[in-house]
Amino acid sequence: MRRFEDETGAAWEVVAGRESWGAIYALFIPVDGDGMRQVPLAATGYETATAEIEAFTEHQLRELLATSQPKPMG
Repeated sequence: MRRFEDETGAAWEVVAGRESWGAIYALFIPVDGDGMRQVPLAATGYETATAEIEAFTEHQLRELLATSQPKPMG
């Protein structure tokens, strides 16, 4: 899990997640509030995705967050 701040100063945590059909996503969880977001990653496995997230700069994480979509819950 990695923590960073978006351009407004809001804190987010980002982790790798896998959907039931095997797609790998970066999951963005707001530290204060609701509204989990997700964006697909090109990684072929969970371990690779986790390493990729750890290697991203904060700028890259902000760019990913900007392209993310709300995660459907349910």
